[in-house]
Parts: sequence; structure tokens; C-alpha cells
Amino acid sequence: KSSGKKKTSKAERLRLQKEEEERRLKEEEEARLQAQEEEAARLEKERIEQEQKAKLEAKDQERRESELAELHSLEQKFLSAQQWKTDYRARAKWEHYLSCDGSPDPTVLQEINTFMSLWREDQNEDIQLVMEKGELVLKLIEKLQFLLLDTPPNEITEKETVQYQESILELQNLLHQKYNGATEHLLRSANMYEDSETGNMQAVIKDKNVTFCIWANLKKKVRFKNHVFCDAQHGFDLPKSLAVSSVAVRIFHTRYDHVSPLWLQCQSVPKLEVLDSKELTRHSKDNVEEPEEEEKKAREEPNMPSEEETCSDGRKSAVLFKENSSSVADINETTTEEETEKKSEILEIPSQDPLMQEEMNDKEEVITDENIVDLQQFVPVGGVYHIDALQLPPQVKQIKDWSMVELHDVGLEAYPYPPEEAEDATHPPIQITLRLSDDVMYFKDPVIARWDPAGQQWRTDGISNITYERQEKSVTFEMGAFYTIALLQDAHLNLPYQAWELRPTGMDEALLLVTTVCAAVQVQIKGNQCMLSAVVVEEKEVLSHVTGKWISPLGLRAVLKKAGVNIFPGEYSPKYVSVNRKAPLAEVRAYQQMALVASAFAFAWSKWNLEAGQEQVVFKVSEHLKADSVKDKDWSLYMFNGQKAQKLKITETSEAFSEELEEDSEFHSTLYHMLKDFASKEAIDKVETASFLFVDVVYQLLLAMRVLTYS
Repeated sequence: KSSGKKKTSKAERLRLQKEEEERRLKEEEEARLQAQEEEAARLEKERIEQEQKAKLEAKDQERRESELAELHSLEQKFLSAQQWKTDYRARAKWEHYLSCDGSPDPTVLQEINTFMSLWREDQNEDIQLVMEKGELVLKLIEKLQFLLLDTPPNEITEKETVQYQESILELQNLLHQKYNGATEHLLRSANMYEDSETGNMQAVIKDKNVTFCIWANLKKKVRFKNHVFCDAQHGFDLPKSLAVSSVAVRIFHTRYDHVSPLWLQCQSVPKLEVLDSKELTRHSKDNVEEPEEEEKKAREEPNMPSEEETCSDGRKSAVLFKENSSSVADINETTTEEETEKKSEILEIPSQDPLMQEEMNDKEEVITDENIVDLQQFVPVGGVYHIDALQLPPQVKQIKDWSMVELHDVGLEAYPYPPEEAEDATHPPIQITLRLSDDVMYFKDPVIARWDPAGQQWRTDGISNITYERQEKSVTFEMGAFYTIALLQDAHLNLPYQAWELRPTGMDEALLLVTTVCAAVQVQIKGNQCMLSAVVVEEKEVLSHVTGKWISPLGLRAVLKKAGVNIFPGEYSPKYVSVNRKAPLAEVRAYQQMALVASAFAFAWSKWNLEAGQEQVVFKVSEHLKADSVKDKDWSLYMFNGQKAQKLKITETSEAFSEELEEDSEFHSTLYHMLKDFASKEAIDKVETASFLFVDVVYQLLLAMRVLTYS
């Protein structure tokens, strides 16, 4: 019996195994067939999608010429703006000639040379008169800076560029010489400013451009070796050897920087050259069957200048970047709109594409001396502090009705400290306290540096025991000798942007919002001007002295940089910022077409721009005809490569990036026509009637900020 059971169970096992094997094979066959069906369905879907895409691309190619022609008609607004600015410059020159206000035209060499010669010969060294004349000099410098910055290369010769640069440097040097002369004049009559408590001279004289603090050691008492200038809150603590010497101390704060090398003030607004729509139309005629090759070529060759142009512009650059002991002036506040329009600083007109320059910059030599400040990364903010020890000149003596003074024809003399004959000996340092300007934002502790005239550079050695009081906005430090000091800040603290948005608020009006790690900046645009409407730091509005004033885009750039809120990338920025590099063709044509439709459409940052690759840009768009903010549900995503625009199916909250087209949408050769498919007639009417000056200002701001690369 047991043997029969065993046989039965064995047979049963074999049967079960066979059934299991058959079931497994059947399941595998079913899975294989299902996979085949799914693969066939996928391939069929892909085939249909490819056919649909090919049809859409063919349709796009058919109308490409007409769309580019229509876009070219809109792009005439840029040429109109350029012509308006050319006429404005000519009109301003003529109006200055007719005004006969006594001020020279700084572009006329004879006039500016005569002005400087007459002032050099003028023996009146009264400090107030020097300050008044100094304000005129700064305005002349601003005019030259604005012309160098704003004039297109075809309207300014190389000779004029060199002339304007040299005039700027001569004006800067003359101004500083005059302040030295005024210092000597004050020190000769130091006893007139004698402090009743200490018996020493102390005076603070200031205006909106400079703060002039002077102290003279008339009594030579050790207990008066330190002093705080109450009206300026600057102060010093001298070593005992100086406290018993005939020495004067000057802390001369200029809110402009005439010390740094000239190239520091000549950093260009990012400028990308690509083919205009007319040239693209011509190319599309020649290459109808090869749009991809045309696109690739346009990306790889972003309108290189001819050999002759490169040579000419290269020489201009050499002149602009020549190192000098002085630098261009910072921009000073002015009152009238015309003066405000002319606020600026020198910016080199680049001879080639900045993206190409970026690659060249990557190969540049790095600074090996850690004490030398890298001016490609750090920039002086808040002006310059000239801190000097000076020889006390012979004092005026009253003899009966006569005022007599011994004259030495040596000018203002520095007091040597530490003494030259005892270089090896150790000498106590000088302690300095500087009250920082309320008009400047320091987001981090600034770098304190001294100017090295021999090396033409800012250095951090020779300065020690730095204490930065953020609440009091003051900095205290010690230095081994008397130096010219600057407070430097990383130029890229506000880059890259965390978010940005551009939205229309009325006819030829818009609001540009930029959010950075440190600040939120709001810029209003109206007609041919823009206005800094708010700068918010840690939920508080700051820099009220520069908000609410209508200025040019170039003026806005200068004002924000001067205030320490630099939101504009420069020539060297890619070395210090994580850049989302984009092809010049895609980037610049996106800015152009965004500007052309900015009167009726809002644009904003999208996280998918990082995922879209170098050849394409992605951003949010919404038709916007009201002044309020855009609701999240109203945004759509668009992708553009400079020659093809499409609406994406994904949203900002999708899990992954996809180039899949939005249903019932097509390809277009321009962003303008892509938006036109979904736009109302009212929106298109606003686009067509938008002022060319408004379009140009929006374009200038987008190009200066390069929001698609630095966000």
C-alpha cells in the first residue's frame, strides 16, 4: 500500500509540475504578446506624433517668411528708438550751446582745456568754492561718461573715445589737486577753527559729494591723541609720537571713486549680437529644407564682426582698460529730469559677444597674491576715504592790523609715519573709526582695503583688528601707516536671481520685479524712463534717497551699483556665479520679442528654464491687460530657441520636464506669433500701438539683467 501511495504522489507531483510549467509558459507568452502590443502602440503613437510634428513644422516653415516679415515690421521700433536717442543727443548739444550758461561743453577739447587751465590758475582755495566748482566738474565727468556709454560705435570715433577718457582723468586729477590746495589753505589758518575744549583745530565741511574732516595738533598734548568728528562720526586714535608732533589729520570721504583703475568702471552691459529678422528671412529662403542646420549655424556663429571692426574695437578696449591712478566718477544725484537722464558711468562697448568673452575670461591668469583684492569679484562701495597725516604749515600771525604768514612753496606735505629713518623698528598702529553712509547697503561685512599707488591695486595687508558694527553702521580698524581706504563688497551677492517677473500696468507702463538672496527690487517703467520704486531688505524698504525718481536704464544701473545693490551681471560674472548658460540666439531674441509684446503680456521665471538645455529658454507667460498681479492659474509655459516657439503642455508644478506641445497648439517662427494664437484682439492692438521708447527701455533692462541666464 505504501508503495502505491508513493507512486501516486510522485505522479501527482509530475502532473502539478507540468501544469505549473504550462501556466508559466502561457503567462510568459501573454506577457510577450502584451509587450509587443504595447510596443506597437507606442511606436504607432510616436509615428503619429512624429507625423503631426512634421506637419506642424512644415506648416511653420511655410509661413516662416511672412511671420519674420511681420516681426521685422514690429522691430522697426528699435530703430526708431535708436534714431530718437541720436536726435536727443544732437538736440542736447545744441541746447547747451544756446544756453550760454558759462559751463564748457566737455566734448569740445578747446572748451574743456580752457576751463581746466583757468581753474588751475585760479588762486582762490576756499574750500566752499572748491566744493561748488567740484560739483560742476562731476557733472562734466558724468556727461562724458554718458556719451561713452550711450553713443553707438558708429557715432563715435576712436579719437573721440580717447579724448573723452583723457578729459575724464584730467578733470579727476585737477579736482583732487584743488581739494589738496583747499586743505593747505585751511591748515594755514588752523587757529581760526580752534576747539575751545582741546585747543586743537577741528572742522567738518560737507556737501552731497564729499565729507571733509580736518584736525590739527596745535597744543601737542598726549591726552588729546584721539578725536571724533561729531558731525561725521569719523574718528582716530594716534600713537603717542604723533600726539606730540606738528601734525594734521585729514579724513576726506568722496562719495565717488576716482582712485580705482579705470577699467573697473568700464564693465560692459551684456550685449549679444544676432541676426535680425530680415537676415533670418533671407536665410530661410536659402535653406528652406534645412532649418535645423540653419539654426545650428546661427547658434554657432553669433554675427562675428569683420576683421577690420574687431581691430578697431580692440584698440578702443585697450584705451578704455588702460590702468590709471584715477577712475571715473560715481554718479551723483541731480535734480532735473534732463540731468537725471544723463546719469551714467563709463561702460565699454564690447567688440564681441560677451558669451565668447566669458570663455576667454575663464583662461585668464588668477591673482596669486592673497593680499591683492580681485576687482573682478569685489568692488568699492560707498566711495573712498583719503586718510592722511599732513605737515602743519606755518600759522597766520596777527601783528597789529596785519595778518602775516610764512609761505613755503612746497604745497601740501605728507607727514611721514612710520618715520622713514626707522623702517626696521616697530611703530604703534593708527586706529581709525569710519561711520558708513546710510545711502549704501552692506549685505555682509565689507572688505577693508588700502590703495597701493605703485601696484595700482587695492590691498588688504597693513590693516588689522577690524571690527564691523552692523547696527551702528561703523567700522573700526588699525593700520600701520596712513592710507587711502575703500570698503569693498562682492559684486555678485545678488546673483543669480531667485525669481523675476515683468508685467504691464498700463499703456506703455510696466513693473519689473527681481528677487535676489539679499533684496527684492521693484522697477517701474514708463515711456522712455524707469523708476526704482522699492528696494526691500529683510521686509524693510531701504534706499529711500534713490527711490521715486524717473531716470534712464543706464542711470538706474549706476544708482543701484553705487548703493551696493548690484543686480546687473558684468563681464567677469560667469567666473563667480553659477550661470545657466544660454545660446546667444535664443537669449537675445527672447529679450527682443518679450520687449515688443510687454505692453500686453506678463513674463516670469520658470524652474524649467534650467532643465531646457543651453539652446532653449523657458519662461511663464500670461496675457495681462489689468494693473493687478497675475494669478498662478493664468500662467502658461513657453519654450523658444530664437527661431521656433512653442507652448508647453507641462505646468510649473509638473513632476518632470517635457517638450510635449500643449494640445491644439502649433509651432511658430516667432514668440510674437506664438502668443498671437491665444491672444485677444485688445492685447494685439496694444502690442502694435506700444511706444517704441517703452519697448526699447524694457529691452535695455532685460538685456542688462540677462534674467534668462542669471536665474
